[in-house]
Amino acid sequence: MSNNIFVIVEHLNGKVEDITYEMLGKAKEMDGDVVAVLLGSGAKDLAGDFAADKVIYVDHAELASFSPEAYCKTITALVSADAPKAVLIGNTSQGMDIAAGVSVHCGLPLVAYASDIEDGKITSQLYGGKMSVESDVEGSYIASILAGSFPADAGKGGGAAIEDAAAPDLSGLKVKFKQLIEPEGGDVDITQHDVLVSVGRGIQNEDNLEIVQALADKLGAALSCSRPIVDSKWLGKTRQVGKSGLKVKPKVYIAVGISGAPEHIEGMKDADCIIAINTDENAPIFDYAHYGTTEDLFDVVPALTDKL
Repeated sequence: MSNNIFVIVEHLNGKVEDITYEMLGKAKEMDGDVVAVLLGSGAKDLAGDFAADKVIYVDHAELASFSPEAYCKTITALVSADAPKAVLIGNTSQGMDIAAGVSVHCGLPLVAYASDIEDGKITSQLYGGKMSVESDVEGSYIASILAGSFPADAGKGGGAAIEDAAAPDLSGLKVKFKQLIEPEGGDVDITQHDVLVSVGRGIQNEDNLEIVQALADKLGAALSCSRPIVDSKWLGKTRQVGKSGLKVKPKVYIAVGISGAPEHIEGMKDADCIIAINTDENAPIFDYAHYGTTEDLFDVVPALTDKL
């Protein structure tokens, strides 16, 4: 086993995702040499600001766009050759596609939904963040890290030496990337608003959206939502905040009836001011909120609207 800590770089459309820098920053605090692993085609320039001891870069046409099978094969080959003490992968839609496969092929334990790593213990958030579990690990392991667990700025720095590595045989892949389909524009761009009033499952039914819309109107804010609202078809996909929706960074984010699942937190954690309204005092949203109340939203929201 080497003393290296592999951090798998996640990028899309020529932009490195924040989860990469969060993992690099955490890896710097751990006992080992930080190695950023970058896969792509003509993507070496993305490695310019990684706070790492070394960058391993694999260039191949099959890695030009994210492909779970190609990424899994390549990372498995690199991990098998180096035997790093730890492999950090984002607990994202991309990361979840490859972490389990690498775990199986390399025979390494995988601890998912990780929110902290300290002295051989990995803390995971389960059940939408309502339960924390500590796992003891011995020897090498893989951890998939929840976005927002660590500050991204700590993972930026640059100056790391870049080492080119050959890709394994990627012929005969069963899964091929064909096209990236991005969501169409909607009636409002929630990423451009300074104030968002965001509604979640706690609103109970579609008719009750009116009281939240009234508050948004008074504030000159846009109405956004968590995934259950979109799944219920009460609001469109372009209103969704989170991992499978849009990332937003407003000056004020008011979360109404939103529990704060990791997937939602990933999309709004960087708001300047987060205000949470949820009757569940143990809701994970309160771990990120600057202000909050456990009073009933059906009392609080109309009162706020009247006061405004």
